[in-house]
Amino acid sequence: MSDPTAVLDDLYAESAELDGIVSGFGLDRWSLATPAPGWTVAHQIAHLTWTDAVALLAATDRGAFAAETEKAAAHPDSFADEGAAVGAALPPADLLARWRDGRERLQLALRAAEPGARFPWYGPPMSVASMATARLMETWAHGQDIADALGVRREPTTRLRHVAWIGVRARDYAYAVRGLRAPPEQFRVELTGPEGELWTYGPEDAAQRLTGPALDFCLLVTRRAHRADLAVVASGPDADHWLDIAQAFAGPPGAGRPPKTTPKPDPEEDR
Repeated sequence: MSDPTAVLDDLYAESAELDGIVSGFGLDRWSLATPAPGWTVAHQIAHLTWTDAVALLAATDRGAFAAETEKAAAHPDSFADEGAAVGAALPPADLLARWRDGRERLQLALRAAEPGARFPWYGPPMSVASMATARLMETWAHGQDIADALGVRREPTTRLRHVAWIGVRARDYAYAVRGLRAPPEQFRVELTGPEGELWTYGPEDAAQRLTGPALDFCLLVTRRAHRADLAVVASGPDADHWLDIAQAFAGPPGAGRPPKTTPKPDPEEDR
């Protein structure tokens, strides 16, 4: 993506939508538990605040960001939880103000970056567009946890195309983070967007294929829903396996969400 303006605009809109949700329910609801074990609404906003802050360091102060990566390396399985816990302990009004200020600072820094700039990250270095896409993906995913906790149904938007794109691009990472070898051939992914449009990725003649609603695919790759509860269909054994491990974010995969759908008993097992 040569011009990151569109994804930066969409990141701004995604953040504003989530801000409207949490602001509309009052700060007393920030102690509600979300589907992420041990995380309240406040933890979710605190995590976004913390990640925006380290992304800003990556874009403006590489030395300070390197220090953050050393901390993460020392506690790879807990550093995200620790960062969220610190922010969640703040008074909700203060946390909300920090989140708003931090995401605005990050927006300005990314818009001011030199063309072709690349920033260090916990995985491979990122361009401005990739950094903004990753921030949008996280904002949407953690926003889903918050919406679930508050009983809010969010209407899917075409901003999901960024989440879907990073989910497809992160295919091989999902294997690597589990110590597995990714299939050598690319998959075909065909998704139906919120307005009925078709989003396609990968070679048209690929033997391994995934099809389904874009919303369901995004819930899958952000591990916000179990594949059993989604209408994403795999054709081919490798594509089917990917449905079990797909993730769009860096770091440990976590346990994911348990299925809400009770599997139907196999009549063959009763024989």
